[in-house]
Amino acid sequence: MYKYILTTALIFLTQSEIFSQQNDLALAANDTIKTTENDTVKKRKIKSLQEISIHAKQQRKTVTAVRSGLKPMDNPQSLQTINNEVIEQQQSIRLSDVVKNANGVYVSSARGGAQESFFSRGYDMSANNMFKNGFRSNSGSMPEVASLDKVEILKGSSALLYGNVTPGGILNMVTKTPSFKSGGEISMQSGSNAFYKPTLDLYGPLSSSVAYRIVGSFEKAESFRDVVTRERYYLNPSVLFKATEKTEIILQGDYLHDNWTPDFGTGIIGKKIVDLPRNTYLGAKWSNGQTRQASLSSLIRHCINDNWKLNGNISLQDYTRKSFGTERIQPLANGDFARPLGKNNQSELVIGEQISLQGNFNTWGIKHQLFTGADGEYSFAKTYTYTFTPTNYDTVNPNIYDPASYNQEHGIPTARNTKLAKTDTNRFGIYLQDLISVTEKIKVLAGVRWSWQEAQVTNYAEKKASDGSQEMTPEEYNDAKKDAKKIDKAISPKIGLVYQPTQTMTLFGSYANSFTPNSPTTYDVNKKPLAPSIIDQYEAGVKTEFLKGKISANITLYVIENSNLVQMSPVQADGTTQNSDPNMKVLSGETKSKGIEVDFTARPLESLTINAGYSYNDMRFTDTNGLLGSFVEGDRIARTPTHTANTSFFYTIQNGFLKGLSIGSIANYIGDRIGGWNRDYAKDTTTGNLYIRDREIPVKGYVTIDASLGYTWKRFSVLCRLSNITNELNYTVHENYSVNPIAPRQVMTTLKYKF
Repeated sequence: MYKYILTTALIFLTQSEIFSQQNDLALAANDTIKTTENDTVKKRKIKSLQEISIHAKQQRKTVTAVRSGLKPMDNPQSLQTINNEVIEQQQSIRLSDVVKNANGVYVSSARGGAQESFFSRGYDMSANNMFKNGFRSNSGSMPEVASLDKVEILKGSSALLYGNVTPGGILNMVTKTPSFKSGGEISMQSGSNAFYKPTLDLYGPLSSSVAYRIVGSFEKAESFRDVVTRERYYLNPSVLFKATEKTEIILQGDYLHDNWTPDFGTGIIGKKIVDLPRNTYLGAKWSNGQTRQASLSSLIRHCINDNWKLNGNISLQDYTRKSFGTERIQPLANGDFARPLGKNNQSELVIGEQISLQGNFNTWGIKHQLFTGADGEYSFAKTYTYTFTPTNYDTVNPNIYDPASYNQEHGIPTARNTKLAKTDTNRFGIYLQDLISVTEKIKVLAGVRWSWQEAQVTNYAEKKASDGSQEMTPEEYNDAKKDAKKIDKAISPKIGLVYQPTQTMTLFGSYANSFTPNSPTTYDVNKKPLAPSIIDQYEAGVKTEFLKGKISANITLYVIENSNLVQMSPVQADGTTQNSDPNMKVLSGETKSKGIEVDFTARPLESLTINAGYSYNDMRFTDTNGLLGSFVEGDRIARTPTHTANTSFFYTIQNGFLKGLSIGSIANYIGDRIGGWNRDYAKDTTTGNLYIRDREIPVKGYVTIDASLGYTWKRFSVLCRLSNITNELNYTVHENYSVNPIAPRQVMTTLKYKF
C-alpha cells in the first residue's frame, strides 16, 4: 500500500515538472510494485514513472552541445561541463572566469576591452566556435553569465555537427530554462572599483501547460585601470509551452547592452612589455564603445515515440558594436609613441535553422543510436571604414614614461566614413551519425557531413565627403563593387571506436576532420579561389568513474594536422616562372598540434567538490617553403602556452554549530607563451634578399589563486571572494598591441535571497 501511495505522489510531482529540474529519484532499478493483471492505469503510471526517472537521471549527464543525446561515456571525444553550481560558487562575472575551470582553454587576448578571445589546443575559438544554446554566437561581445545554466566545451573536431569550426573545440553557453516549480532568487554583487551588480531570476508556471523564466541584471563598475568604466544591462526571458504530451516549445529572448571604455593596455618596446603601473591608462579619456546583442530563438522538441525524437530550432541574432578612441600603442625605443585614432562600426544579422532526427533501433540484434539532420545559416555583416585628419590624436607625440604627456586632451576629432563592406554568407550542411553497439562492450561511432558555404563581399566607397556626423547614406556611395562569390564545399567524416570493459570505464580512439575556408583575397596559380584547408585529427583516451560516480578521471591524447596550410606559391601557372605575387597561394604548408589533457573530478562527500585539470600542447609549423611571407619551420605558434593547469575545491559544513559555512578556492596556471607575431620571411628593402623577421614577444607564465568564504542561513546567503591573492601581474597580448594587464587583487561579495 505504501508503495502505491509513494508512486502516486511521485507521478503527481512528475506531471508538475519537478523532474525538469533534474531532481534525482531514489527508486532503485530492482524495485517492484505489486499490481493486478488488469490494472492498466496503474501499469501505465508505473511505466511512465520508470521512464521519466531514467530520463531524469541521464539528463544530469547529457551534454546538449553533443546534440545527438550520446552519453559522455559513449562519446569518443573529450568534453567538459561547468555547471551553474560552480559558476555561482566562484562568483563568476565574465566567461573567462568560468573557463578557468576548463583545462587547455584560456584567454588569449582582451582585444581593447571589447571582447575576450579564447584558444583551445592551439586554435582560436573566437571566430566560428562560440555557441549559445546550440546556435553560433557572435564573439565580439563580453557574454553575460547571469543566465547561464552551464558551459559546455567539446574539445577537438566538431565539424560533423557544426560545419565550419576550427578543430580546437567549441564552447556552448546553455541558458536557464523555464520551470513548472515556482521559485527564484535576487542577488547583489559588489566589490572593488565601485563594482555593483543586482540580478533577478524568477520562474514558475503560468498554467498547467505554460511556464516562464526571466533573468535580468544590471552592472556598473569602474576599473583597476584609470578612466576605464563599464555599464551594462541584460534581459533573458523565456517561455515553455507543453503543446501536447509529446511536444514542447521553448521561446527565448536575449538582450545585452554594454557600454565600455576601449583600453589597449600598455606598450611593447622591442620585445619587452613596458613596466608601467597597472592602473596607467594611455588612451584619450573620451574614448567610448558600445555593444548591443539581441537574439530570439524557438526550440521545438517532439517525441514521436519511445525511440524517436524530432527537433526543430530557429534563431535570429542581431549584433552591433561601435567604438571611437585612440588605440594600437606601439612606442619607439626612446618611449615616444603616437596615439592613432580608431573608429569602428560593425554589425551582423544572423538567421540560423536546424532540424534533426534522433532514433534508436536494432538490426539483427545490433543496437543503433542514429542522429541525422540539416542546418542552415544566413549572415549579413556590415563593416564601416573611417579616415581622420590628422591620422593621430596628438600633434606632438607623448612619451610612455611621462604621464603628463599623455594626459593632455585635445577634444574629440571628426571621423569621416569612407568605405562600407557588406559580406553575405550562406551556410548549409547535412549530416548522418550512428552509434553502433556491436556488443555491450564494443561500440562504433561513424558519421559524415557535407557542408556548403557561399560568401560574397560588396564594397562601397564614398562619392562625396561626409561630415562625419553620421554614416554615409546610399546617395553618398559610388556604385557597388561586388567581389566574386566564393563557394566552398567539404565532406567531414568521423569514426570512433569505444571499448567499455566495465560500466565505469571507456577506452576510445577516433579520427575526424574539419575544414577552414581560405581568404577570398587569395587565389591559386590559375587565379581561382583556393579550396578549404582540410584538417585531420586523431584522438585517443580513457574515461573512468569510481565509487558510483563520485570520482571521475579522463585522459586524452590528440594530434591535429593541417597539411593544407596556405603558403605563397613558389611559381606561376607555367610551373617555372618565379612568383612574386603574395596573394597567389598554394596549399602546401603544414602545422601540427599535439598534446595531452587530464581531467579529475571528485565528490567524496555531498558537501565537497574537487576539480583539477592539466593540459600539454605543442603546436608548430612543421612544413614551410621559406618564401616571402611564410613562417619559419619548427617555430611554436603564437599565443599557445605549452602548459595550462587548474584546480579548485568547494566545501560546505552540513551539521553542527557551523552548519551553512562554506569555503572554496581555485588556482589557475597559464604557461609561457609567445605574444606578437610568429617569425616570418621578409624582404630587405636595400638588398632585396629574404631574411627571417623576428617579431615574437616572450610572455612568462603565471598563477592566480582565488579564495572564497560564505555562509547560508535559511533562504539567505552571503559569499565573499578574494581574487588574485598574490597580486600576480601578467598580460594578455593580441599581436603586438592590446597588451592588457590582468586584474590585481580584488574583493567581491554576493548577498542572495532565494524565494
